[in-house]
Amino acid sequence: MHADSVHVARQPTQATEGSPAPRAKGPAFAQAGDMLHSQHCAVGKSGEDLACEELASRGYAILERRYRTRAGEIDIVARDGTALVFVEVKTRRSIRCGLPADAVTRAKRRRIVLMASDYLARRRPRAGSCRFDVVSVAIDADGRAVVDVLRNAFTADE
Repeated sequence: MHADSVHVARQPTQATEGSPAPRAKGPAFAQAGDMLHSQHCAVGKSGEDLACEELASRGYAILERRYRTRAGEIDIVARDGTALVFVEVKTRRSIRCGLPADAVTRAKRRRIVLMASDYLARRRPRAGSCRFDVVSVAIDADGRAVVDVLRNAFTADE
């Protein structure tokens, strides 16, 4: 589900004469799961918003957000001087499962490189170089965010 979309749980319609009453599909906890998914997307989007603010304050020019490909989505494409920067944003409400940046696994890095190749092939931007940054957003229990930018977090040949 896209971060900007809204899930609407539909009530079953009434049965017409001679037809069986429609039944809700899926387990009873599906609506709760949808709500948790929506909260997860909202946290992710707010983390991306904070990341964009931090990157802009550091002089980055935000070119695109949520660049979609078949392989997935690049959170932010930016320019930092002459460098084209592909940014992965990881947001966590707790660090009990590790730091946000730790969630950028080797498989995720490979997918980001594949999506960056797609971006370069389709957009053909002029850039002196390309790099991959990770922005880690940790939100504490009081709602305060700590934003950390990891420049050159990984390379395309890892």
